[in-house]
Parts: sequence; structure tokens; C-alpha cells
Amino acid sequence: MTLRDYLRIIRSAWLSIAIVTLLCVAMSAAYTFTVAPQYESSARLFVSTQGSDTNDAYTGGLYSQQRVASYADLIQSRELAGDVIDELGLDLTPPQLLGRVSATVVPDTVNLEISVEDSDAQNAQRIAQGYAEAMVALVRELETPPGQTVAPIKATIVDPADFNDAPVSPQPVRNIALGLILGALLGIGIAILRDLLDSTVKSADDIAGATDAPLIGAIGYDASVRNDPLITTLPSHAPRVEAFRVLRTNLQFIDLDKTSKIFVGTSAVPGEGKTTTMVNLSLALAQGGERTLLIECDLRRPKAAASLGLDSSIGVTTVLLGRVTLADAVQTHESGLDVLGGGAIPPNPAELIQSAAMKDLLAEVREQYDVVLIDAPPLLPVTDAALLSAQADGALVVVRHGKTTVDQLNGAVRRLEQVDAAALGVVLNMTPKAGGAYGYGYGYGYGYGYGPEEGRRADRSAKDSDDDGARRGKRSR
Repeated sequence: MTLRDYLRIIRSAWLSIAIVTLLCVAMSAAYTFTVAPQYESSARLFVSTQGSDTNDAYTGGLYSQQRVASYADLIQSRELAGDVIDELGLDLTPPQLLGRVSATVVPDTVNLEISVEDSDAQNAQRIAQGYAEAMVALVRELETPPGQTVAPIKATIVDPADFNDAPVSPQPVRNIALGLILGALLGIGIAILRDLLDSTVKSADDIAGATDAPLIGAIGYDASVRNDPLITTLPSHAPRVEAFRVLRTNLQFIDLDKTSKIFVGTSAVPGEGKTTTMVNLSLALAQGGERTLLIECDLRRPKAAASLGLDSSIGVTTVLLGRVTLADAVQTHESGLDVLGGGAIPPNPAELIQSAAMKDLLAEVREQYDVVLIDAPPLLPVTDAALLSAQADGALVVVRHGKTTVDQLNGAVRRLEQVDAAALGVVLNMTPKAGGAYGYGYGYGYGYGYGPEEGRRADRSAKDSDDDGARRGKRSR
């Protein structure tokens, strides 16, 4: 991963990183302000030998440096802790007392520093002084040769235990700073791990890893789609409308030599927005002057005609059964888009799709329209879309940003290949407004900073352009 990848991850996951950081800071603060404060007291001992001349003093100094390290280790002696407890009358066990005592040898010296922490400052001073006196006695006992009364080496208290009423812990500033740093590192680490384990489609590179079909469009996420799914209800300069215009333009470069094209709109799994995408793409094509027909061939869960406010009770199934003609079944939306609804839901959709009547229907609509879009079911649950794609020019696969996995997309493409159908292009749906599919972020609004009057003029200009295209399409029929 490059530095740019890390920055992308941090930018996209900033909210979760902030939450983890705040939780760590909160836990650090809770610990800091609930734990009992600890006070420290220290005493210093000087270890020396008795020598009559300079050489003896030098040799004794080296010997003392070697011995003082052993004395520091003896501070953790259970027997010494027991002597201190007995001498001071402490209500502690030796292991409990040893957890509060530490010893440090000052480098290149014969000084031994004994430190004690306790929740009471006076008690810390009392224990530190008791340890220093006990250590002096222990050194005298250990270093006195048998039969003699004077030890060649001794420990002397040079700094009695001090009293300090300023707590050494907890340290609020240090603890909260550590919580902030560790929280940020933890949040970033979790975000990077999630990204590494994430197998969903989020970029053109992810799509390229699953199929050779190009990315022909990216539709940004819009929370208002649930209430206003059609682009005809949006201002003409809205980013969502512009995205479908780009998709319409890119669609023209597929099968350039064909004057009439039939595309199947499908997805890998349900819930990826393929019906809404196909409906709006049909509207964009019709507004651009193309003779466009939208066929509702999701004969299991038909929704396309209903989303346009049209009747879906008469359509594909009634035409295939010969009950009505194609001309009678086609409905025209107010935008100029022709729609063939699904009709009655059949018990055997796959058999109807493979029928000779369906082949005849597709041949008939190819002669009448420039572009025919077929809204089909998802590829992985059922075979309908693959069968339709084999009879059409190919499939447009809609994938949902951050939900469809690379394996699902790859499986959908393999379904098409099994029936000798082609995936002609991929539409990445519901991309975030920042950091979109193309790496530079989704959104066309940066060039449309209109005021109210400018926005109305832009709407009229775009509407006039689409109306001119529609009139040209009608004259060519």
C-alpha cells in the first residue's frame, strides 16, 4: 500500500477513527480520575569500604560498586520485607509490600536509592525510612566476618526518606495524551485492517480484478432517491442527472456499428439499485432524442413500470401469450419514453424468456427503436438475466459501492459467459460523494454553483437541449 492509500483510508474512515480515539481518551480519563492517588518517598544509601591508603580506597570503591548491585536485588527479599513489616507494624503481607518498593543503583556510583509508593504520603515516608534502616542492618549482618564485630563494607543513610505530598500518579496530562495517541493509532489500525479485509467493489481497480468489462458510469449516493427516484423530478444541473448523462454518453460507444441496440440491465444480487438505474438511464436516453424502449423483464419482482407511474398488468407476458400486440401493450411516459411493462407474473419466467415468442419480440423491438433496455433479475439468484443477455447484445451489470463483493461480481460475469453472453459494461452505483470510483471523487456540482436565477436559466437551457434532441428523434421515426 502506498501513502496515498493510507490517506484515502484515513479520510474515508475518519468518523470511526474519531470514535475509537474518543473512547480511548474517555477510558484514560475515567481511570485517571477514579484511581487512588499514589505518593512517593525516597531514601539514599552510600556503600563504602574501609581502606588505609589510596590504593585500598580505589580497590574498595570498585568492590563497593560490585556489591551495591547485589544490595539492590536484596530489596526484593521477602525476609527483608518481613523485618520491615514487623518493625513498623504494617498490616501488609511481604508480597504486598514488595509491590510498593523499588531500588535503583545510580550509574557509576556506590549510591543506592530506595523508593516507596503508597496511597498515604506519610506512610510512604515511614516505609522508605524503615527500609533504609533495615538495609543498613542487613548489610552489616551479611558483611561482618564470623568472629568479628566490624564489617569491611557498610551502608550509610546519606538522605533520609523525604516527605512529598504531591502525587506521582496518576498523571492526568500524560494519561490523556497517551489515550489520545493510542486511540488514534488503534482507530487507524482498525480502519486499515478493515480495508485490507474488505472484498467489496469500491473502485475501477476492483472491477478490473473481476471482469474485463469497462466501468462506464458511477452514480453517486443520494438520500433523496427513496422519495424522488426519477431524474425527471430533479434540477437539470443536479449531480445525479449529470451522472446519467455521462452514462448515456458512454453507452453510445458500445457496439458503434449497430444502429439498434438491446442491452440487459442486471446485477449480481438484489438490492444494488439496478431497476432504478435502468429506469433513469432510459429517461436520459429518451431526453437525448433516442428512440428508447424500456422492457420490464424482471418477471419475479417487477418494479420498473410502477416507478414510472404506469400500469404493469399488461406487458411482456401478455404479448408473449398473444393476447395483445406489442403496439397495444407499449405505454408512453410523459418524458417520451416508451415502456413495456411486465404483465401478469408467470409461474415459469425462465421458460418464457427462452421461448421463440421472446426472440420474435426482441427482433420486433430492435427494428422500431434505437436503444432497448431490458430490466432483468439479478444474475446469481436466477438465470433469467443470463438467458436474456444471450439473446440481446449483452448485459450492463450494476454493482453497489461497498456492498457487492468482487467474488459476487466475478460470479455474475461467469454466469453470462456460461451462455455465451457478454458483460458490456459495469455501472458503479451509490458511490460516496468523496473518494468515488475514479479516484478523484464523485460529483459534478463543483462547476454548478448557481444562484436561484442562474439555476433557472441552466434548467431552461438543459431542457431546451433535451427537447431539441427529442424532436430530432421523433422526426427520425
